Amino acid sequence: MNFRQKLDNTIKKNNSLLCIGLDPDLDRIPKNFLQTSDPIFEFNKSIIDQTHDLVCTYKPNIAFYEAYGIDGLKSLKLTMEYLRKKYPEIPIILDAKRGDIPNTAEKYAKSVFEYWNADAVTIFPNLGLDSILPFLKYKDKLTILLIKTSNPDSKMFQDISFDKEPYFIKMAKIISKWKYANLGIFVGATFPEELKRIRNIFPETLFLSAGLGAQDANIERSVKTGINNSKSGIMFNAGRSIIYSNDPRNEAIKTKKQINKYR
Repeated sequence: MNFRQKLDNTIKKNNSLLCIGLDPDLDRIPKNFLQTSDPIFEFNKSIIDQTHDLVCTYKPNIAFYEAYGIDGLKSLKLTMEYLRKKYPEIPIILDAKRGDIPNTAEKYAKSVFEYWNADAVTIFPNLGLDSILPFLKYKDKLTILLIKTSNPDSKMFQDISFDKEPYFIKMAKIISKWKYANLGIFVGATFPEELKRIRNIFPETLFLSAGLGAQDANIERSVKTGINNSKSGIMFNAGRSIIYSNDPRNEAIKTKKQINKYR
């Protein structure tokens, strides 16, 4: 089963476009987890068990594990294995944001898709197609290209104008000519007009978006501009606003309902 099939099944089963970011920070997780032998894994496990019927996917960001060295990476491995064993129907996006020349990209792809066994990965497309092809060789996996990121200063370079169009649009138009079924697109929900423009370029491509919750994106505008003609085709990530709330399950329910309200 490829990523799209797995995602579509989970969207239908859970009636959800919600992606939860598993981004643990030992300075923020509840103190009771700090008393366990593996605080990061136990915290992730708690979030997963509370929300597995509310999501379409989970997205651990590898930086939050690398920050704690080998122990953090071991916790990520346990988290990935737990999801695979307990909730195998839910796809996992490893938010790794890779980008390098083909020889190195080949090893990044092998790591993400073989060692970590992720269903999808985020990468920067700026180096060109040859740096992306090693990921695309994994036909059942999804390679998500970061076209327009959610941070405020993404405008600094991504919006630089070329022939009266911003760089991110130029890049999107070039990528749209590539005929690979296992390509996905990332656009930040913090830029709903840009999301609309890029959705028009990729009417049926799977999108990942982020910025709901802690980054205060407008949910109504983001959903209405991000969904495809089938009122699906996009995963909306929320991390901090859910996992660090007093009641993660209730916050996930609320976010899921807000997204579905505008589908």
